[in-house]
Amino acid sequence: MQRMTRQRTAVSELLAGTEDFRSAQQLHEMLRERGHSVGLATVYRTMQALAEAGDVDVLRGAEGEALYRQCQRTSHHHHLVCRECGRTVEIDSASVERWAAAVGDAHDFIDVEHTAELFGTCAACAARTGR
Repeated sequence: MQRMTRQRTAVSELLAGTEDFRSAQQLHEMLRERGHSVGLATVYRTMQALAEAGDVDVLRGAEGEALYRQCQRTSHHHHLVCRECGRTVEIDSASVERWAAAVGDAHDFIDVEHTAELFGTCAACAARTGR
């Protein structure tokens, strides 16, 4: 990763205290609200470097935008994400692992890797919207 400047430290500290997936633009706005003077380009570069180093998970939102999160688990896992508020739960799923292995076997593939992100509506958002 690049040299840890004051701005990059602020981005890393904010991310460590953020539980849900956030875009670089959302992180930039959160930093500005907290009084940090960090450029949007610095946030993007920092998130890219953290993702390349494996220090954050990245997923694509509904509009294709990269969303970032510093996960609690470093081992392989999946996410259940509320599409309304962004609440995120880290999940293990043995059935997903078995499914991925079976699909690979069925097509004579080995060393199959995968990511599975599940999107839904959390109970709080469903109650708020009357669903």
